Amino acid sequence: MTEAALVSSSVPAEELPEDADATFIPLSDPDITDVELDAVDAVLRSPRLSHGSVVDAFETAFAEKLGRRYAIAVPSGTLGLFIALTAYGIGPGDEVIAPPYSFRETAHAVSLVGAKPVFADIDYWAGTIAPNKVEARITAKTRAIIAANTNGHPAPWAELRDLADKHGLILIEDSTEAIGSKYKDKVVGTFGDVAIFDFSQPSPLTCGEGGMVVTDNVDLAMSIRRLRSRRLNERSSVVVTASAPFQADMSDITAALGLAQLKRLDEILERRKLTEHLYYRFIQSFEGIKDPYLAPDVTEVHWFLYVVHLGTRFSKSSRDAIVEDLHVEQVEAAAYCNPLHLQRHYFDAGYRKGDFFVTEKVADRAVALPFHAHLSVDQIEFIVSTMKDASINIGAGSAIY
Repeated sequence: MTEAALVSSSVPAEELPEDADATFIPLSDPDITDVELDAVDAVLRSPRLSHGSVVDAFETAFAEKLGRRYAIAVPSGTLGLFIALTAYGIGPGDEVIAPPYSFRETAHAVSLVGAKPVFADIDYWAGTIAPNKVEARITAKTRAIIAANTNGHPAPWAELRDLADKHGLILIEDSTEAIGSKYKDKVVGTFGDVAIFDFSQPSPLTCGEGGMVVTDNVDLAMSIRRLRSRRLNERSSVVVTASAPFQADMSDITAALGLAQLKRLDEILERRKLTEHLYYRFIQSFEGIKDPYLAPDVTEVHWFLYVVHLGTRFSKSSRDAIVEDLHVEQVEAAAYCNPLHLQRHYFDAGYRKGDFFVTEKVADRAVALPFHAHLSVDQIEFIVSTMKDASINIGAGSAIY
């Protein structure tokens, strides 16, 4: 397969920009091999396609990989969080603290259960929720804290755990953008009372759509399973009518792909590390941006996307112009985050521009660049040089911070 064909192999023609050609470089491109194809083919040839033994195997393997007692497969990270919040009895009249800075809008689940999302600003360097700002937002109505491992960077879990315990709050770990990263030598997904993963693109482990909820609490795990769906062997049981499930299963087809990816996860992450190192090498000569940051207690980060942060002399409009220039050159880049509190749903709830200064400052200057194992050295050099040229064209200065 040629380099150009390899780059565009996972992007259907109907999803490409109208002016895209064979040199188009997508934001993400799943690491799929014959192992995954064979796993899915085996299920397609089996007598069962929907939730069955393959989903059970995926759940068991995922729990073992993290060292947690229970894993429950769900259709998405958002639905996983929604079901977890419901299992905790969180709903109207309750408040849940969450960051407004995120690529994936998992926090929508808070609104979906009827609770009030209360945003707390982030740390400028790490992009994760700031514990001191969380504490300032706690009220008598607060039931839980949702902290995200933003773009793969672990949140300050030791401080967040102390804060949750001090106020008797549930600590929820949003790992929808993180798998494999480590905080104090422990992998993400092991710090919250419950943790949520998502397997849609551009996650390193992707099975099209899907997610996983993990916990060590047997009662919570049972509640989540009951809310998610009923098993076939419960068809004659009184439990079927005890409560109405959401019918939020994962199929065996999806689980087969996810399980195959999980078995190759270390290999996939290592291949992405090589891409990260190449980016870092070329980014070093770009004076106008700051490199990805690692907090002192962070042992290892596996980035969700390669996000670069432009200097303070860049504006939101100049960032958008750079993204557009990349698109013209057939490079799929994106603004990493549209802050939640500035989106219509939350705007209607009373949030306004200026409410979270750090989130807005960082979001206005964050650019997500293509990040996957299929990128070549020449392509990464081209992406970075194109971004450099675009920054010069818009006339922004080189101040980093």
